[in-house]
Amino acid sequence: MGSAERPRRSLPPLLLLLLLSPPSPCPARRAARFDPTWESLDARPLPAWFDQAKFGIFIHWGVFSVPSFGSEWFWWYWQKEKRPMFVNFMKDNYPPDFKYEDFGPLFTAKFFNANQWADLFQASGAKYVVLTSKHHEGFTLWGSEYSWNWNAVDEGPKRDIVRELEVAIRNRTDLRFGLYYSLFEWFHPLFLEDQSSSFHKQQFPVSKMLPEIFELVSKYRPEVLWSDGDGGAPDSYWNSTGFLAWLYNDSPVRDTVVTNDRWGAGSICKHGGYYTCSDRYNPGHLLPHKWENCMTIDKFSWGYRRNARISDYLTIEELVKQLVETVSCGGNLLMNIGPTLDGTISAIFEERLRQMGAWLKVNGEAIYDSHTWRSQNDTITPNVWYTSKPKQNLVYAIFLEWPTSGLLILGQPNATLGATKIKLLGHGQPLNWISSEPGTDECDLMCSREACAAVTSKTRKHKLSIILSDGDSKCKIGREKSSNCFGNLAPFPSVSLNSFLNYSYNHFNFSVYFVIKVSSH
Repeated sequence: MGSAERPRRSLPPLLLLLLLSPPSPCPARRAARFDPTWESLDARPLPAWFDQAKFGIFIHWGVFSVPSFGSEWFWWYWQKEKRPMFVNFMKDNYPPDFKYEDFGPLFTAKFFNANQWADLFQASGAKYVVLTSKHHEGFTLWGSEYSWNWNAVDEGPKRDIVRELEVAIRNRTDLRFGLYYSLFEWFHPLFLEDQSSSFHKQQFPVSKMLPEIFELVSKYRPEVLWSDGDGGAPDSYWNSTGFLAWLYNDSPVRDTVVTNDRWGAGSICKHGGYYTCSDRYNPGHLLPHKWENCMTIDKFSWGYRRNARISDYLTIEELVKQLVETVSCGGNLLMNIGPTLDGTISAIFEERLRQMGAWLKVNGEAIYDSHTWRSQNDTITPNVWYTSKPKQNLVYAIFLEWPTSGLLILGQPNATLGATKIKLLGHGQPLNWISSEPGTDECDLMCSREACAAVTSKTRKHKLSIILSDGDSKCKIGREKSSNCFGNLAPFPSVSLNSFLNYSYNHFNFSVYFVIKVSSH
């Protein structure tokens, strides 16, 4: 379905500030064994790879991809809540006696090619991938021994989807392979019976959930285990602490696996390897615990929707903004796509993944293996987010709006004349900067193509002003014109907004991001 071409909007410029910073503390030593208690399990250090990765891909795929209408919660909204939109959809498109289970054979995965998926995820710049092995509908994407015939090997594709993707990811990419697993199932009779007993009975976890999740980990060795869906039952009902003790002590992925916080009512944002707290969680400030922002490109659904409009999808500008804000505050971004029933990743999802990869290819050094800095936002210029690499004495300032004056003024970083250099990532040439007193008129700092850099001798805090304009007027300091303000400095390169727009359109084939690198020696 066609749509009018939208105007291009500029993406966040990224400013890398290289400054002296203290070294990061050493991680805590791992205990030999973990007890099945939250106190013991929560003391396990998070494997370092996860914090270094920063960016992952979430995949919601299952029988809900067949109706592909409204939401991946289609079955619940249709049968349990009986929402008119879903009831009418079924009435208009399927016979009266059609059941949700009848969608199973229609889930064909005919065009699913695990190698193509793996190559696309590699191109996206992601460092890990998480596939829904089983959603709340209970359909497993592998031939679970505990799912009767409600699985992808016995029904629909008649293929082990989990195995195919696991092999492709590990053979063709450097991504970590992870699996999502829903603890409960909406309409499983054993779960419903346990629920009616206020979870005093434990038939469902004992005979279904626990054997199945042990099987999943043992067969496919996921390095991310993304639990979800407690159905209102406490972690004691699920025996979550007992399972996690096995996972951390004796499983085949005990040294590298990371887990989230969705292990029973009351555990979210409180217990687990890292916190998710809620879907699309983005606090905008530092947390004392590692966290992840799981969000989806489609604003209204995690699964594929045939009725989605182009405006329902986040733009690449919005997605990179999510990534930048999340990483600056110490989180990881898990960005979701929803394949079609036949295993196709639609063009808009593929475009977003490749656009993200193009941006990260140039600017990824400010994202991967980065740390939070002493400030997340700038005190003077809004929409500036910081990351850092203390061991390399680096600070990155990522600015989400191009300054209309051509001058980027930062209140947080400190810089030293003769020791600090500023470059645009992906462009290469040094830029010039001025350390100016608070209250200095921007008009007095504007430069032409002449070099311009100054540091006042006063000890009070100054602003770091980075010159991004190549206008026709000569440099002015204190309103005194000069053809070369400070003598033997290299000519200032042309870095006007238009020149960067042209550069970035040619480089990325989509709207612009700008990345400036500042180093101190």
